[in-house]
Amino acid sequence: MRKPTSPLRAEAVPKQVKLALEDVEIERGGRTLLRDVSLVLDGGVIALVGANGVGKTTLLRTIAGALAPAAGAVRLDGVPVRTLHARERAQQIALVDPTEPVLAALTVAGAVAAARFPHHRWWEWEATPQDEAAVDEALRRTGLTTFRARELGTLSAGERQRVWIALAIAQRASVVLLDEPTSHLDLKASVETLQLIRELARDGALVIAVLHQLEEAAAFADRVIVLGCEGIVADGSPEGALTAESIERAYDVAVTVERRPGGLAFHRNAVLRQAHPQVTPRQDRP
Repeated sequence: MRKPTSPLRAEAVPKQVKLALEDVEIERGGRTLLRDVSLVLDGGVIALVGANGVGKTTLLRTIAGALAPAAGAVRLDGVPVRTLHARERAQQIALVDPTEPVLAALTVAGAVAAARFPHHRWWEWEATPQDEAAVDEALRRTGLTTFRARELGTLSAGERQRVWIALAIAQRASVVLLDEPTSHLDLKASVETLQLIRELARDGALVIAVLHQLEEAAAFADRVIVLGCEGIVADGSPEGALTAESIERAYDVAVTVERRPGGLAFHRNAVLRQAHPQVTPRQDRP
């Protein structure tokens, strides 16, 4: 397993920001996925969990400013993200999506260097010493220094995931959004990826990750937001948000939640209803 690395140098520490969602409503394909979503996100690792199709990825893209909400607003330090220039938005928000198509022949160093584009004017094509230092730092922190000349098409799923996280580090964004960062990874690669995510948060970034495994959310997140029933089912610490009641409402599955010294464990009891229940008041964060 990759050994922990030292913190980022002072000049590389992301600026701490506050992200606010105000009565956000999200629609896709003529269907309302989420409504009345109001959140204040200001640090740590925040996990978004919920059933497939509930709107987790769409919410992530709305936070990034890539999609416009049907209603409401997403604000970064008080400024609507959709009003930010694309370059300015990219300097502050990194959206890491491992499903995005990439050129298999692109080298690891070349892919990570692309994260520096938002820090240049459109006519500035030459890499600066700051760019090179940022790429070197990102490769070192993700254990990819010896991979810098490798082509992306030759990497394993876990190694490619580390490349995407290296991009976020090199971008030096204050907000890092990750869509299913442990999808298709084995146990070791998943743990290494989640450890990297925690390091990003320790260095000051606000990290929001869509996770499918509840055990991962419980073990690595500071805060868990459970989505379902066209809204927020629960929001709080892993222990407060991932209850048997909230999981049943979000997934239509009855579970037993076991508290262990090493964290929470979830045991499925039975599949319940076919239709989602009506929205009920969420369990607010303490």
